[in-house]
This record gives sequence, C-alpha cells and structure tokens, in this order.
Amino acid sequence: MSVEAARAAEVLAQLSVPIRLLALAELARRGKEGASLGELSYALDRPLPEVGDACARLVGLGVAIGSGNGFYRAKLEGLRDAADAVDRLQPITALLRDYPQLRANFSHGRMTGLPPTLSDRYALMGELLARHLALDGLYAEDEINKRLAEVTDEVAGTRRMLVDTGWLERDRAGTTYGPGRPLPEPARSAP
Repeated sequence: MSVEAARAAEVLAQLSVPIRLLALAELARRGKEGASLGELSYALDRPLPEVGDACARLVGLGVAIGSGNGFYRAKLEGLRDAADAVDRLQPITALLRDYPQLRANFSHGRMTGLPPTLSDRYALMGELLARHLALDGLYAEDEINKRLAEVTDEVAGTRRMLVDTGWLERDRAGTTYGPGRPLPEPARSAP
C-alpha cells in the first residue's frame, strides 16, 4: 500500500468514530464561520473535553483548522485528498486515462451506468472493460464475474454487453469465456 493510500485509510478510520464525524459535519455545516468548542459541545450535546479531543484529532488529520483560541473550521480538501487516494487504488482508474469520454460513467472506481447502446461510447466501454479483464485464454464464468465485480454491481448485464460488442466470446454452453478480438493500441489522451 502506498503512503498516500495508508494516509487515506487512516483518515477514513479516524472518521469512523462517531463524535469526530459529527464534529466535522457540524463544522462543514457552519461553513467559513466555523464554531467554537462551546458551540460545538452544545450543538452535539457532548461534553466539552470530548468535543475538544475530536476537534484536535480532526486538525491532526488535516480535515479541520483550529485558530488556537478554541475556534475550528472544516477543511474538506483533506477529505477530497483521501478520496482521491482511494480512487487511484481502484483497478479501472489507470485505464480510464485513455478513455476520458467514459469518465462520467464511473464514480470512485465503480461503473455507475452504461452509455446508451446507440452511442459510440458503448463500444468504447466494451473495449475499456476488455482491457480491465485482461484475458489471455479461456476462463470460467465465475472468474469473469469476479473480475467484473471489481468495477460494477451489474455483473450479468455488463458481461452481456461485452459479448454483444464482441469483446468477449463465450462457448455454446455459456460457461466459458475468452477474448472476442484483439485489443487495439490505446489512444493516449493529452496529459
């Protein structure tokens, strides 16, 4: 695991403590004005020392800013950085660089929907997913499903789309799959 991924995991683990998450949410709700420890203690109905500890930890995580006089503000860029680090760990993220027109179909490394079947992006989605599968022989349906589940919840529909677009070929019994056609060299997008 990379250093930034470990850092992201730490941020997310620390935010799993309810008082910290509640304090951050209240700070975010208050926007640029922020809140004093007393205001947070009252709003969260928690003792002042507990809220003070939560805020100190939020500052340490880089998701809040303390003024030194008991005033705090949310610094949500820290959360964005953690989310970006997690996104970079997703198996499809590196492949999406070569398919910028498909980025809208993914969120945090997961496919959120297929392009319309009449669009040219439908075939590109098949190509992208074929690259993700990286098939070099024949595979059982379970293995194909496992690999597709890394990027989508709609495994059966996605597998069907890959067969329909010719990127995946299955035997007559429908239990063994292999590459349908060779993958072209990826068109590199501008950095």
